[in-house]
Amino acid sequence: MSHPRIGFACQYRHPIRSLSLAALKVIEGGLNPRTTTLRWMNGVSPQQARDKLLEVVTHNLDAQLRLLAYVAELPPTLRMLRLSSDLLPFYSHPQVAAFYHDPDMQRWLGERFTAIGALARNADIRLSLHPGQYCVLGSDKPEVVENSIAEFEYHADMIRMMGYGVRFQDFKCNVHIAGRLGAEGIRAIWPRLSTEARHCITFENEEKTYGVDDCLGLADLAPVVLDIHHCWINENDYIDPFGARVERILDSWRGVRPAMHYSQPQERLQELGFSAEQKLEMAALLEVMPKRDLYGHSERMWNRWTNTYALQFLPRFDIMFEAKHKNLAALDFYQEYIAAAAGSPA
Repeated sequence: MSHPRIGFACQYRHPIRSLSLAALKVIEGGLNPRTTTLRWMNGVSPQQARDKLLEVVTHNLDAQLRLLAYVAELPPTLRMLRLSSDLLPFYSHPQVAAFYHDPDMQRWLGERFTAIGALARNADIRLSLHPGQYCVLGSDKPEVVENSIAEFEYHADMIRMMGYGVRFQDFKCNVHIAGRLGAEGIRAIWPRLSTEARHCITFENEEKTYGVDDCLGLADLAPVVLDIHHCWINENDYIDPFGARVERILDSWRGVRPAMHYSQPQERLQELGFSAEQKLEMAALLEVMPKRDLYGHSERMWNRWTNTYALQFLPRFDIMFEAKHKNLAALDFYQEYIAAAAGSPA
């Protein structure tokens, strides 16, 4: 994984957005995960609930293989993908645990995830996972900590079944520090995490509480995933791509090529007079909107100044794009800024 990569998160978007919603659902549905609800499963017989869950899981693992096959056909620079956390709905929920831990189900899941891992390795696709906002390892509430450890270990189980987690950062599983206890709480639970979990965990800075410096405070445990959009919001300024803190982030990866996250505020800023060529200065933005309105992600990477800024990181970081239109945002960026600069066909 020595060459630069850019990637997208979890779901496929068809490039022809003018199609009807029904048509897009049919096309995209085969590559994207589905789920169900505990309320629905509690309202039917145990056998019906089991059958539905098996149907959803079968679809999700088939869809993940189809999505990986799509990524495998992209140029090498675009072979980076965040897998969905929803592949196995309610895996860490006590009410559903027996379904997943049945020996026959474990064997079947092992076979399916082995195929996913093999496809990714054969196509040289860099994979990652990102547990959701309810995974709060630094909480001051014991029940939240227990649930969060179980949720993170669910992700570690998927990583293990795919054949990763064998060595430091052969797979990235990213979390925010989060929780009232923060880094102190994470250090307290660290010995309880499985070897695979400790090999793969990374800490990402967020917009409000735990920023880059907080993550660097845990760099002895795990690498720092720099999110430049979160950093800009948290610090009201753009982090220097060549500054000392970025060097420390690089060091935290211990020789593995680092990964970072990139997003932009929503396109509606253009309606407020901010152009695509303009550097988005926090002071000017806060004159017309509260900061929380900057948290949401754009559909694509519309602001060219910020794209040029992000491009400075690419020689030393792989970049995960966090945009609503997923693969399309990464493809746009690749065609305009990478393939064009290299003189390659788009």
